Amino acid sequence: MNDKDFQELTAGIATIVPADGLIQKLAQAEKEKRPLKIKLGFDPTAPDLHLGHAVVLRKLRQFQNAGHEINIIIGDFTARIGDPTGRNSARPPLTPEQVKINAQTYVNQLAKIMDVSKIKLHFNSSWLEKMNFMEVIKLLAKATLAQMLQRNDFRERYEKNIPVALHELVYPIMQGYDSVVLDADIELGGTDQLFNCMVGKDLQTSFGKNTTQIVISMPILRGTDGVEKMSKSKGNYIALTDTPNEMYGKTMSIPDELLTEWIELATDFPIEEKKHLIESIGTINPMEIKKKVAANIVKIYHGIEEAKNAEIFFYNQVQAKDLNAKEYKNINLSEFNISLNEDIISLLQLLIPEQSKSALRRLIEGGGVALNGQKITNIDLKILELPDNAKLKVGKRGFFNIIKK
Repeated sequence: MNDKDFQELTAGIATIVPADGLIQKLAQAEKEKRPLKIKLGFDPTAPDLHLGHAVVLRKLRQFQNAGHEINIIIGDFTARIGDPTGRNSARPPLTPEQVKINAQTYVNQLAKIMDVSKIKLHFNSSWLEKMNFMEVIKLLAKATLAQMLQRNDFRERYEKNIPVALHELVYPIMQGYDSVVLDADIELGGTDQLFNCMVGKDLQTSFGKNTTQIVISMPILRGTDGVEKMSKSKGNYIALTDTPNEMYGKTMSIPDELLTEWIELATDFPIEEKKHLIESIGTINPMEIKKKVAANIVKIYHGIEEAKNAEIFFYNQVQAKDLNAKEYKNINLSEFNISLNEDIISLLQLLIPEQSKSALRRLIEGGGVALNGQKITNIDLKILELPDNAKLKVGKRGFFNIIKK
């Protein structure tokens, strides 16, 4: 593998454990003339995959394109227990019927990102269900309570006297045992799965495997709200099954501060183009960058033509509709006693004096104020920073054409 290919393979990775592990594994594969076994596990707890999942999946595709063996674990057994990762309570288990339906949906959606005809699909019930109680005890003996309490969510719940059920402590061990069964070389996951993946590495050592897996963790993509990680339960997600218009429109709604993160994690621009786009942030209108990001995301999952159509739809249904509204009222700031160094809140108070500052602040934070068709997310925006042709839409009925001269 040349330097350019290695650079692309490692781009966007948050953590590799150990740090030189990937170099060693690639050298081992070349020496033994075999593909590496790459493992990624899914608990089919919800039927929709989203762009947050795709961060890991697209890295998996890069390994597939490099000729390595992709092993997808559907945690149909562990899903009946429930992964407590990132939660302050136990996750309700799923019924076998729910697991089966969600698992099939996952497989169908994987085809949007990688060649599913070349992956190896496993259901961990095929080995976990066969274990007798003595085998389970022997497995549990390879981990300690102190080791499990190193995991943040377990430790925090324990320290706060929030119940931690014993079956939850077993979950990481079962996920780790999947790596033992597969003889995995590499396990991929989000940074929130780093602990579980490391348990797999430790168990391989405990079972006397000649080589153990390295762990590659990918960054967590924040959702459209700009705060929480992308999650269906939080409603801040873009599903891989969303229509092109939905994908494009939701991407255009993300806060400006997410642009760098989304360019890095959600697009497939070449490395140099990503760098150029990130460097342009702050120098050009964020909407223009979002258009490129939105079109690229739609292209990945629906194709170039659908991306073009989604851009046209967005302009006609959102931008053009707002910018061509007949209700815009001319507001010449020279006629008012207001400094251009004042912030957007002060301007809105001038335009809608019946609203309090706190109410206007909430309106902005809720996406209810748009500048030239784009939602304002910066409550500290100065009037001086507004473009000469500034069309403000405030709520559903407030349309103002701001004239600074």
